[in-house]
Amino acid sequence: MSTPISASTSLRDVIGLDSRLPLLKDTTVILIDFQNTYRAGVMALDGVEEALAAGARLLSAARAQGVPVVHVVNDGGPGTPYDIRADIGAISDEVAPIEGEPVVVKQFPNAFHTTDLDATLRALGAGPDVVLAGFMTHMCVTFTAQGAFNLGYRPTVVAEATATRSLTAPDGATVPAAVLQNSALTTISDLFGPVALHVNDLTP
Repeated sequence: MSTPISASTSLRDVIGLDSRLPLLKDTTVILIDFQNTYRAGVMALDGVEEALAAGARLLSAARAQGVPVVHVVNDGGPGTPYDIRADIGAISDEVAPIEGEPVVVKQFPNAFHTTDLDATLRALGAGPDVVLAGFMTHMCVTFTAQGAFNLGYRPTVVAEATATRSLTAPDGATVPAAVLQNSALTTISDLFGPVALHVNDLTP
């Protein structure tokens, strides 16, 4: 008979960090790599259309409340799925920036690394609470949450507005996208910041 597995106390709880969700109206929204890259082809993600729709709802809610929004795109260069000069690397129409919404171009998973994201947030008068959504959960969302945490921001990730893909583990086994998604969100919530399951969790 197997012994039931019990969850450990989170690092946030151990060191006394607040894990309550912020109100959207008190945050700045950062939309990460909502690019066509992830909708078809070699980088297509599981649940990408549903996550994109949730990202659009988050963006609409932020705009309605006058919340600052920053868009982040990954530029992989010409001929790659991340070519921001081509349709494949463009921000999807559903969440495309409008006039006044800054776009930060990055080349590393952490959107703060060698970019002007921090300076952009400060210029917008952003407080400590930032809301993150986008692609991919286990990569750029996780490492941008870490980057925000390291700089003193309080990141919150909206789970339904993120997605990832199945990958091969070091032992050769396939890690399903749903497992990787849950693992990444758990990693984030253990230390970097709370995870809101739905957009509506931030707009009671």
